[in-house]
Amino acid sequence: MSSLVQSVDWLAIAPPTIAAVVGLVVLVADLFVGETRKPLLGWFSVAGLTAATLMLLPLLDADRSTFCLVGEEGVCSYTADRFTLVIQFLVLGGALLAALLSVTALKDEGERLPEGEYWFLFLSSAAGAALLPASRDLATLVVALEVASLPAFALVGLRHGDRKSSEAALKFFLSSVTATAVSLLGVSFVYAATGTLHLTLVAERVLDVDGQLHTLTQTGVVLTLIGFAFKTAAVPFHFWVPDTYVGAPLPIAAYLSVIGKAVGFTGLILVTVVALPSYADVWGPALAALAALTMTVGNVGALRQQATRAYGAVRLLAWSSVGQAGYLLVPIAAAAYSGDAEKSIGSTVAYALMYGAVNLGAFAVAALVGRAHRLNRVADYRGLYTSSPLTALLLAFFLLCLAGLPPGVIGLFAKVTVFSAAVDAGLGWLAVVMAVNVVIALVYYLQWTALLFRAPEGEPVRHRLPAPLTAALALTGVLGIALSGAPQLVLRFTGTGLF
Repeated sequence: MSSLVQSVDWLAIAPPTIAAVVGLVVLVADLFVGETRKPLLGWFSVAGLTAATLMLLPLLDADRSTFCLVGEEGVCSYTADRFTLVIQFLVLGGALLAALLSVTALKDEGERLPEGEYWFLFLSSAAGAALLPASRDLATLVVALEVASLPAFALVGLRHGDRKSSEAALKFFLSSVTATAVSLLGVSFVYAATGTLHLTLVAERVLDVDGQLHTLTQTGVVLTLIGFAFKTAAVPFHFWVPDTYVGAPLPIAAYLSVIGKAVGFTGLILVTVVALPSYADVWGPALAALAALTMTVGNVGALRQQATRAYGAVRLLAWSSVGQAGYLLVPIAAAAYSGDAEKSIGSTVAYALMYGAVNLGAFAVAALVGRAHRLNRVADYRGLYTSSPLTALLLAFFLLCLAGLPPGVIGLFAKVTVFSAAVDAGLGWLAVVMAVNVVIALVYYLQWTALLFRAPEGEPVRHRLPAPLTAALALTGVLGIALSGAPQLVLRFTGTGLF
């Protein structure tokens, strides 16, 4: 009789485990650390995320799996392959940059943000987000999704005495819980039809589903996609984004804009391309329509933002992130029609890496300007070059990367890669919609960029750069410039290894 006792591959699960353990240590340490030493919790959390990110290096050489079915070779619940490692690098690296922003934000907020609870919730969410790309069964996938999401609700509304923050958290929570319930219903339908939760077994057994269960399976596919579409902020599941980003502490808005999307599109990829490739005729058109709708609504929403509106800079970045989500969805939809699904998925991952680096950089500049201008309007960035030349040049570079214009070569490269994925899959109409949206996005990105170099109104405000903010800006700037110099490295790094 085969042994039911398994050995756990601790090296494979090290990255999310380290983040979770550090979170627990911070929670306990908060009970014994005095108020004057609370900032040490933040630096300990930064060190923990750095360690978790570095633990990806020993995993680069070979695929590793653990928590496998006894007697079923290759059927495992946790797999650390190339796809997993790339997404975990995006998640943990992005969380590290958001943590650097948080160190300064917590110091500025004082007692309005409790540091121990903040770092525990932050690290818990990061651990769930890092677990999700390694999940290879639907149960683990849903659990990882909720571990990433539930602490995020609390983080959005954690600021004491702020009605805007509480309202944002409530809206985020109610809409997300509804999407999760719908998604769980879909997972239960897929399980009822196939009798298994493991993604590879679902892919095999769904081919032999009884004809009477086809409608049940198709419904399950659609309902499951809804939960992950919500996480990517795909239209029409995007309505929570602008208010949530404005109400949340700025580092959490930055975290949701990158890590939240990584969680969403990773779940979509695993459910569609890995578990349900035979139902491409269901999810392919659905994701193509979502991509077109999302990029259009997001870019039009960003275009309508007024420069003098309170929190306009954050709102513009929020709507921009919705538009960028549309671009991320294009290659996933293309995988349904393409003969090379791995290449299509590689395009999404490559775009996500570019977007993560430059979007976190833009939020870092917004955090800096927001320290002097609490309302953080787009108009507050006028003349930034006069007071902070290097910061203005970095923000201009980040915005041009998002727009896909030189010198932001990595942004142009990523957009061409996504555009090619749509064309190669025969989705010409979607490529045309994307091209139109890129032009729309140019307007608001260039308007903001031009504002940085205009003469300031009144005396220019000097922005003091704290060390954590400086580190975040330096890391994102160096990464963006390095990738613009050698964009081919991104595609070489993002070979998915899913197939």
